[in-house]
Amino acid sequence: MNGHIDRHVTPRIYEALDDTRIVALQGSRQVGKTTLVQEIVAARGGRLVTFDDETTLNLARADPIGFLQHDEPLLAIDEIQLAPEMVSALKYVVDRDQRPGRFLVTGSADLLRLPAAKDSLAGRVESIELHGFSQGELAGHRETFVDRLFAGERFTGHTSTLTRSDYLERAVSGGYPEALSRPPGRRRAAWMDNYLNSIVKRDAREISSLQRIDELPRLLGVLAARNSEELNLSDVSKESEIPTTSLNRMLDLLETMYLIQRIPAWSTNLTKRAVSRPKASLLDTGLAARLLNLSAAGAGPDKYGEVAGHLLEGFVTAEIRRQQAWAEETFRMSHFRDRAAGEVDVILETPDGRVAGIEVKSSSRLSGHDAKWLGQLRDKLGKRFVTGLVLHTGGTGIPVGDRIAAVPLDTIWTA
Repeated sequence: MNGHIDRHVTPRIYEALDDTRIVALQGSRQVGKTTLVQEIVAARGGRLVTFDDETTLNLARADPIGFLQHDEPLLAIDEIQLAPEMVSALKYVVDRDQRPGRFLVTGSADLLRLPAAKDSLAGRVESIELHGFSQGELAGHRETFVDRLFAGERFTGHTSTLTRSDYLERAVSGGYPEALSRPPGRRRAAWMDNYLNSIVKRDAREISSLQRIDELPRLLGVLAARNSEELNLSDVSKESEIPTTSLNRMLDLLETMYLIQRIPAWSTNLTKRAVSRPKASLLDTGLAARLLNLSAAGAGPDKYGEVAGHLLEGFVTAEIRRQQAWAEETFRMSHFRDRAAGEVDVILETPDGRVAGIEVKSSSRLSGHDAKWLGQLRDKLGKRFVTGLVLHTGGTGIPVGDRIAAVPLDTIWTA
């Protein structure tokens, strides 16, 4: 990976700065937030300060309101979560000067989930997520998959030269910029190990007083082994040896730090027998792979066995989560499974009730059963159902029924 890579979320940040008093760019550590903010400050004018610098942090804590007073086009504050007391000061300052675009803050924790910020910034801040590189960003191509999906496109003309091994290699590589700058194998693994160590020794402790923070890597390892599976708290508790009384708080912390996502179960009055547990997956499949001791090198056609399917499903949901930041369509992501064992891996739903369904298959060979539950979902929803796709590791897109198609997995970033 060489040279500068444009981040597709950048136009949305400029759009938010034009009409919002505080814009918060949020995502896990080392996904490129500081680099992107440096570029925006250079283009727009203003100043960037970072609370990773202890002197700057102490100055801000000594006089929060005075620190925030400025006449520049923009004041950008990096790692705002390190000084939660600044939230009330921000509220005070922007309530007295309501001009938009004066503050751009970054956080490696979800500002709106931190106790100090839950009520203070309501209506004053727009939160925008930044994750590791998307596949489209790495290819220099802005993905429009979700918008075209909700426009009813089935992508049946799309062909791909990628193989199952290629997809697994991409999933195992993940999207962290610094990790991708290193060759696969020992050097990339060393970066991942140090990243996990830093999460426990520093980052988690800066925003949480939980007693069992040292056990976060073990919990992440259990979640990685169960990537994209339904979240059974009892089973996870047994495997991680963490009591269920602590488990929910630890899962909340991992989600606040943008390390995992919990994908809720989807149901309507048409699906009363739906199972209600969420799925859990790591937001970077490269990190999941490292926790499972999987390497991108030599990801052969039969590599990883049953883990491959869950890894690729997590890869797809992570890519869609990234696209959520710049898609024109607003949507929520969920999953569906009923007690009759019917399952749709990914459900996308717009505020006006339009629904698209996605199944993820790690095989290049499909059977008639693979689209069965998409067909049942279509029949139940009628006109609300826009499109259903079976994403697979083969090379050709084909129609398989009314509003349903089977297409190569790379459709989500290349079509």
